[in-house]
Amino acid sequence: MSGHDFWKERRVLITGINGFVGGNLAKACCTEGAAVVGLIRNLQKDSLLFHEGLADSVHIILGDITDKELLRKVIVEERITCCFHLAAQVEVGIAKTYPFLTWETNVRGTYALMEAIRDSGEKIQATIIASSDKAYGNYEKEKLPYREDYPLIPVYPYDVSKACADMIARSYASDLYSLPIIITRFCNLYGPGQMNFSALIPDAVRSALGYSRFIPRGNGLHIRDYMYIGDAVSLYMLLAEALSSNRELGGEIFNAGTNQPRLVKDVVQEIYTILNREEDYRQIDPLWADRQAAGEIEFQFMDYEKVNRRFGWKPSVDFNSGLKETIQWYEQYFRRNYGTHG
Repeated sequence: MSGHDFWKERRVLITGINGFVGGNLAKACCTEGAAVVGLIRNLQKDSLLFHEGLADSVHIILGDITDKELLRKVIVEERITCCFHLAAQVEVGIAKTYPFLTWETNVRGTYALMEAIRDSGEKIQATIIASSDKAYGNYEKEKLPYREDYPLIPVYPYDVSKACADMIARSYASDLYSLPIIITRFCNLYGPGQMNFSALIPDAVRSALGYSRFIPRGNGLHIRDYMYIGDAVSLYMLLAEALSSNRELGGEIFNAGTNQPRLVKDVVQEIYTILNREEDYRQIDPLWADRQAAGEIEFQFMDYEKVNRRFGWKPSVDFNSGLKETIQWYEQYFRRNYGTHG
C-alpha cells in the first residue's frame, strides 16, 4: 500500500464492485481513505460488498457496463480520477453456453467504458484494466510461464472475450488516443469473499466443510497458478498510483501470479488436508478419472518478472497460508448463514 496520502479522498470508480475482486479492492481503497463509486447491474446482496457492510462506505450506482452515456455521466459528475475496470462475465461454463452474453459484457462493456473515458476529457489519470491469463490462449507447457510479449491466441469464448477487451484497451492507450491505461493479466485469484461457488477453491472448501458434495468437472490434471486476493489488490493499487504520476506507463501490460503451478486435483486435496478431511478426499479421488472439461486450457501459469523488475512487487502470501485464511473466512461465513453442517 501507499506510504503517503495518495488515496485520501481520491475519487475512484470500480466497475464490477459487487464481485469478489471488486469488493476486496473497494475495501482496501476505503481503508486508504478513497471516495469509492461502484457500478453494479443489480443489488446482489450475497456478495462481499454487502456481507461485510462495505456497501455503506461506497456510492453505489445501478447500471449496465454497456451504457456509455451513463458511464460518461458517472465519470464527469462524480469527478472520477482513477478507474478500475473489473466488470465481466467471469464464468467459463456460462461463456461456453452463452457466448453472445459474455461478449456483450466483456467486449462491448470495455469499449463503452473506454469511449466514456475518452469523452470525459483529461479527468481520469489512471485506468487499470483487468484482463486475464486466459487471454493468452492455449500454449504448450514448455512455453510457459506466459510472458507479456506473447501473442494472444485464444479460441474458447471466455478467453476470446478477455483477449478482445485487452486489445481494445491497448488501442485506446496507443498514441492515437493516449489514454492512461495499464492492462493487467493475473492468474486465478482466491481468498476471502469469493461467493462464486462454481470456482474451484470456494467449491472445494464448501464441500470439505460439509455443506455440499464436491463433483470434479475435469480430470484434475489441468495446471493452474493461484494468487491470494490481497496480493492482487495491492498490485492494482500500486499500478494505479504509478500510472497517475507517470503517464509514460500508459499501454504497459503486467502479468502477475506466483509462478508456482499446481495440479487442480492437488489444490482440492490440500484443502481437505488442511481441514483434516483426508478420508473424505479419498472418496473423491477416484471421481477424477475419465472426466474431461471441454473448452478449458490445459496449462496456465504466470511469470511476474516484469512487474518485479519495474516496481519490486512479488507475491507476499504463500499458497498454504492463503488457503488457511480463506478456509477460516468460509467457516465463519457458513456458520453465520447456514448453521453447523450435518
